[in-house]
Amino acid sequence: MDARQLGYFLAVVDHGGFGRAAEQIHIAQPSLSQAIGNLERELGVQLFHRVGRGVVLSEAGRQLVEPARQVLRDLDAARAAAQAVKGLQTGRLDLVSMPSPGIEPLTEMMCRFAEKHPAVEFRVDGAFTADEVVASVRTGVAEIGLLGSAGDVRTAELRVQPIADQALVLVSPPDHGLPESDIVRDTDLEGMRLIVSQYGTFMRRFVDDLIARGIGVRIAAEVAHRTSILTLVLAGFGHAVMPSSWTPLAERAGAAVHRIEPAWDLRIALVSRPSGLTPAAQAFLELAADWRR
Repeated sequence: MDARQLGYFLAVVDHGGFGRAAEQIHIAQPSLSQAIGNLERELGVQLFHRVGRGVVLSEAGRQLVEPARQVLRDLDAARAAAQAVKGLQTGRLDLVSMPSPGIEPLTEMMCRFAEKHPAVEFRVDGAFTADEVVASVRTGVAEIGLLGSAGDVRTAELRVQPIADQALVLVSPPDHGLPESDIVRDTDLEGMRLIVSQYGTFMRRFVDDLIARGIGVRIAAEVAHRTSILTLVLAGFGHAVMPSSWTPLAERAGAAVHRIEPAWDLRIALVSRPSGLTPAAQAFLELAADWRR
């Protein structure tokens, strides 16, 4: 077994089949199939079940995914450590972020990091819930995860680094008809058409709490992609409850933003493995700690 074989194996897992994996890693599909076959023979197990023209992970394959990612990550860490004497002149940092923290504080932290280490490449994957972020870091898909949650995140195997709190705000169309004050009470949302995110998100929990308390809001649409929510608000489709990280973007686009009282705060935090990080990841966590202070 070698790193090349593990990389091929993960490519098939991540891209959902041999054909798409071969295209992405620029190898002929027969060569990829042969490499996976050799790996299966060396391990003495079948990693994929061939179903029609596709493949499905076997139980042995599922067990190999996380160790394979860890091996490749450790090799990257070893390579980066050897190059660290060059002052992070090269490298890549794999992140995963939920949408709202992905606007801020991620934008500012990436810009500050790039000022010091302009040659480090970022790859930022997306996730919609805190559990998805934690799973991506735990399985090695990303080194660092940025998430928002209702309370403090606790996970035994990962390091959690609090970053900031973001209050929920009401984002409204330009002709919203609300009072001039920059604050609204949650009871003022009575009768509003709301554009909401999916279950499991902090914003959806807030709206569900309103409904449970008998405040007559109407869910006009459930939208997974947060960028679509702002577009719908500007078009007059309805209002939306969003974290305050959206405030500058919403106001520049022409939407009205009101702080909601009583306040609901989204806790923003970074999660990472406690050890074995690449120098780029370690430098990013150090920068995040300085940013918080």
